[in-house]
Amino acid sequence: MRRTVFTEDHEAFRETIRDFIAKEVVPVYPEWEQAGHAPKDFYLKLGELGVFGIEVPEEYGGAGMTGFKYQAVVTEECARAGVSFGAAGVHTGLCLPYLLEYGNEEQKQRWLPKFVSGEMMTAIAMTEPGTGSDLAGMTTRAELSEDGTHYVLNGAKTFITGGVQADLILVIARTSPFNPEDRRAGLSILCVDTTSEGFSVGRKLEKIGLRTSDTGELSFVDVKVPVENLLGEEGKAFSYLAHNLVQERLAIAVGAYASARAAVDLAVAYTKDRKVFGQSVASFQNTKFELAACEAEVDAAQAVVDRALEQFETGDLTASDVAKAKLFTTEVCSRVVDRCLQLHGGYGYILEYPIARLYTDNRVFRIYGGTSEVMKTVIAKSLGL
Repeated sequence: MRRTVFTEDHEAFRETIRDFIAKEVVPVYPEWEQAGHAPKDFYLKLGELGVFGIEVPEEYGGAGMTGFKYQAVVTEECARAGVSFGAAGVHTGLCLPYLLEYGNEEQKQRWLPKFVSGEMMTAIAMTEPGTGSDLAGMTTRAELSEDGTHYVLNGAKTFITGGVQADLILVIARTSPFNPEDRRAGLSILCVDTTSEGFSVGRKLEKIGLRTSDTGELSFVDVKVPVENLLGEEGKAFSYLAHNLVQERLAIAVGAYASARAAVDLAVAYTKDRKVFGQSVASFQNTKFELAACEAEVDAAQAVVDRALEQFETGDLTASDVAKAKLFTTEVCSRVVDRCLQLHGGYGYILEYPIARLYTDNRVFRIYGGTSEVMKTVIAKSLGL
């Protein structure tokens, strides 16, 4: 179906991103996969291109644009090429909303110019070894010093995307004692400079997919965090997280749709070119039926994503709405990518083929940002169940 969700400006930006990917990413992407991360100077290139500053106000070095659609374009173009921008998605998609929404003027002046240029990369640390979806159960703690000038942070985080290379990490920590009657109370966001004494990166975790975005374990031992690095109000972090989960889950839905779209395009091209028994794989009825079924599912996913993008722009996208979008698109993506890999035969299992990357990369869509089971719980609550 013809898409109407993007304007001419979005499409012009798409061409710029597509050209950038072809020149700056595709030729070196295998090297990034081997290294387990994109090089830090690549983020400076993204800064020069203006990718990090699209939604940042002009007074802090950005373009001052509003809305999520430009980020959606980047996601779609990366999926189309079978690549990623490393930890850049976390930098702009997860961390930026917190800085823009809850940062005070001094913090914005201090951090956003370097955020925009790529000189300062960010990550957000929520998950702990014993707490995944149960954010209210986290135990990382921060105690205010007697003189009130700084917090003393202790704890550990895991599965932190971008954490290995980050310069500033938004750490969710408990700043008041745990209250079993209100488990969500007492959590705050502290922005930790990774050069701080007592901060360390543990293992860089080896993942089955998303090989170019570093994911690590982080440790905080008596790390002194200036009170000036408290983001927003003390004790309000849980409400902040809930608010920003809508955009995070929308981003995952967009990524899932884009991956499914790319998988079908790859399978169509491959089966037309690949010969077996003297004819193209695409000429067999089974191939046609499989791709037709996949195309129908991708078309439905596109409609869901486009509606969600529009509702997000108008402020009407609810937590249950985005849960539906994430659940549907990620399940579609899983089915479609699997079927398209099957049509590649043995070559689909070889990592040099983009379909293999899509297969391993897409599996986490049903886990991070809230598992499919959590999405079903959110949806069920909206039904009064």
